[in-house]
Amino acid sequence: MTNQVLILGGQGRIGSSVAQDIAAYTQAQITVTGRQQTRKNTLEQQNSSSVTFLSLDLADVEGLKKAIAAANLVIHCAGPFLYRDSKVLQICIEQGVNYLDVSDNRAFTQEALTYQDQAAAAGVTAIVNSGIFPGISNSMVRHDVEQLDQAERIHLSYVVAGSGGAGVTVMRTTFLGLQEPFEAWIDNQWQMVKPYSDREKISFPAPYGNAGVYWFDMPEAFTLVDSFKVNTVMTKFGSVPDFYNHLTWIAAHIFPSSWLKNPGGIEFLSHVSHIMTDVSDRFSGIGVAIRSEVQGHKDGESATVCSTLVHQNTAVAAGAGTGSLAQLILDGKLNQPGVWPVEQALSTELFEETMHSRGIEINFESF
Repeated sequence: MTNQVLILGGQGRIGSSVAQDIAAYTQAQITVTGRQQTRKNTLEQQNSSSVTFLSLDLADVEGLKKAIAAANLVIHCAGPFLYRDSKVLQICIEQGVNYLDVSDNRAFTQEALTYQDQAAAAGVTAIVNSGIFPGISNSMVRHDVEQLDQAERIHLSYVVAGSGGAGVTVMRTTFLGLQEPFEAWIDNQWQMVKPYSDREKISFPAPYGNAGVYWFDMPEAFTLVDSFKVNTVMTKFGSVPDFYNHLTWIAAHIFPSSWLKNPGGIEFLSHVSHIMTDVSDRFSGIGVAIRSEVQGHKDGESATVCSTLVHQNTAVAAGAGTGSLAQLILDGKLNQPGVWPVEQALSTELFEETMHSRGIEINFESF
């Protein structure tokens, strides 16, 4: 029988990219959802036999249950995840349907992971944080950790050009991430860190070179601690052109906190930023670069392993991160009941296999 994939929030930039990847690498029938069909999906035009649209509001629990019951795999792309609960995951577990999401919010991830035992008992494979960062970045770290006898310090850095091709929802997520200080695992203890602080210059591959990055709250900040028992995990993010970093720093450090905690303020900042990136994208591009650096010991000596990735379209790379996991689940190559962050569910061998098949090159070096 043909696999049925349900993509919630499938009309957005990330959801559309996930759908395109699955259509390219599987024979699945794909249903994308939204509250209303605001535009004719390009993928739907090109693959009318494999992609259909379903009008669905996530608040319609009965409609959601019916849609999930008809699927083999559900992919939750309806962010921002700060505003989402675990309802979709719970229904998938109840109905025995495998689950992926592109969540990037700490609280959402923490709640999802509490369903580990229920998912395992139901035989449901559920993987959270499955896009580009988090997602592909987690697997890059796993590869680097596996090259060492003992990993001690993880430093993950991301830089995105302009909008990343990812739409206004990602802008919302960025500003929502500035609302509160967050906990980071530093020198074997949790310490409070202010978002968009402690700027560093990180050397990324061309065309990005030395780019500024800042502390940013990501789910990897705590899942990697649990996965690898290291002393320190740092997650830092920056933008290109650099003036966006300075504008974001101002929003984080100078704007009254009430502005960032007001939904109207978030919407205003998000839409203004999106208008600005519509212009700058023509010059900066919409790509992404990731740098994973893991320090530790190998053969009794200090060692560092580094991996880097560059992709010309952030949204497409996110689609590949989630789509590759979907492909593995649908093909029966990834069957691990429970709720997992990517680095605990996906082997390095399968990760490298799916990235290679998509032409995504990851460079590794040790020193």
